[in-house]
Amino acid sequence: MKTLKYILLLLLILIIGFSIYIAVQPNSFNVTRTKTINAPQSVVYTNVIDFKNWEAWNSWKEEKPETVITLSEQTKGIGGSYTWEDEDGVGGMKTIATEPMNSITQEMQFGDNPNSEVTWNLKPNEDGTTEVTWSIKGENLPFVFKMYSTAMGGMEKLIGPHFERGLTMLDSVLQDEMKVYNINVDGITQHSGGYYIYKTASCKLSEFQKNMKQMLSEVGAYAMTHNVTMAGPPFILYHKWDEENDAAIFSTCVPTNSKIVSNESDILTGKLESFRAVKTILKGDYKNLKEAWEASMTYISDNNLEMIEGGSMLETYLTDPMSHPNPADWVTEIYIAIK
Repeated sequence: MKTLKYILLLLLILIIGFSIYIAVQPNSFNVTRTKTINAPQSVVYTNVIDFKNWEAWNSWKEEKPETVITLSEQTKGIGGSYTWEDEDGVGGMKTIATEPMNSITQEMQFGDNPNSEVTWNLKPNEDGTTEVTWSIKGENLPFVFKMYSTAMGGMEKLIGPHFERGLTMLDSVLQDEMKVYNINVDGITQHSGGYYIYKTASCKLSEFQKNMKQMLSEVGAYAMTHNVTMAGPPFILYHKWDEENDAAIFSTCVPTNSKIVSNESDILTGKLESFRAVKTILKGDYKNLKEAWEASMTYISDNNLEMIEGGSMLETYLTDPMSHPNPADWVTEIYIAIK
């Protein structure tokens, strides 16, 4: 009997000791993880601000596929929300504030526990990547919550690995999304031609992208500073593309409504006469342009069409990457003059 009393007393002491240990644990927590995401800031923001995208990189859902996620009528922006239910209970998340492209503040509720604040901070890097910091903090934690957290090794152990996995999955999802592209050979059309201002250069193929971007910027800047009305999107006029000799000659062009007399020696005026052409549309990263050109050439060959020697060969850029940073949204039209 005495032994039983000692055992019960010992258990009571352990329970009291454990209760005191739990009671003196912090009444708040803060878990933060940071990762460099290989995507532009606006692409990251556009994904994270809409809860309908979260399931693709939700590590809790990955760990427990049986979790039921219910999207609300509004999932995007302030007021957007969703709920989930699993074996541990019911939870919900709601966006309560944003600083577009830079930060997102959300409120998370799990069971009867106090609300926790979730924040996202997005910092753009010069190389086009984004430093993403994902944080959660809570205060006034109830005893039962602290007891559960302590028994499971603390909030860092409970949440930290999920944040790390989630950010890694987000990076992978965004990279896959940005690689999506589509090539469509539209067939034979009539290009309307028209006046344009341009700048011409020759270079090695490896230097083409750098020179092309700089020259397009210069011609566009000339148009803006001289109040030249652009009659359409900018384009590249190819004069020579010689892979064997590693050489390209090309003009970067901005279409105009009328003939423009330039006051700068390297900005010239040209005119395209209307011409019959094979038109191909690429939606996606410019990295896929080579494949789009090859598709155009294949179409010409398969349909027994004949290119015009020295005829126009254009790349027209319908989408401004500054306004649409996701390469999957870029639209480029290719025109090859045919007889």
